[in-house]
Amino acid sequence: MNPVLKLLMMLVIALEISFTTSVRLNLVIFIVSLIYLIFFASVKRILYLLFVTLIPAAGIYFAQKMNGDYQYGILLVTRLYAFVTLGGTYTCKTSIEDLAGSLEQNFHVPSKFAYGVMGAFNLIETIKQEIVDIKLAAKMRNVHLSYVSPTIYFKSILAAMNWSTLLAQGMNSHLFVEGNSRTHFKKITIKATDYLIFVVVVIAIQIILIF
Repeated sequence: MNPVLKLLMMLVIALEISFTTSVRLNLVIFIVSLIYLIFFASVKRILYLLFVTLIPAAGIYFAQKMNGDYQYGILLVTRLYAFVTLGGTYTCKTSIEDLAGSLEQNFHVPSKFAYGVMGAFNLIETIKQEIVDIKLAAKMRNVHLSYVSPTIYFKSILAAMNWSTLLAQGMNSHLFVEGNSRTHFKKITIKATDYLIFVVVVIAIQIILIF
């Protein structure tokens, strides 16, 4: 499915479950998303999503139970799992490169913005490595830096600002400017089946809410 249409579909579903109080709808979305993940995601990824979500879910449920409204707690827990698994179905099969390409090619977003967002996402791993390097350099000076140390965040922000400048200069050198036409190695299109899936899923959500 087209990455942007898929994202719009996910946002519509997320808005639906955010403003409704249907446990049934939450469970349907959770079950369908979980089945999708079983086919397209690794077991490790699925267990990670379910286990990490268990901690806030338990907190939400027992907080509502202490207030005497355990049914609302069940609603919030099922909504939380629906959000998490729904997001997992998007990220397990859609890359940031495809999303940026679709924004530029199909929805005419300026290439400078689309690829700038993609570049920012790709810097995440570099930032993680920078934090490791900062902690290692501190250890060589017999200074222990934990994840609550302001020094780590200050130096990381400075490094990120430097990388953002280099990224902007690199994009300008490759003519990522407004109005310039570009060729594409990978063509991303919107098929009729993409629109059909979008409409069918949205209608199915409304049917579940009504009946």
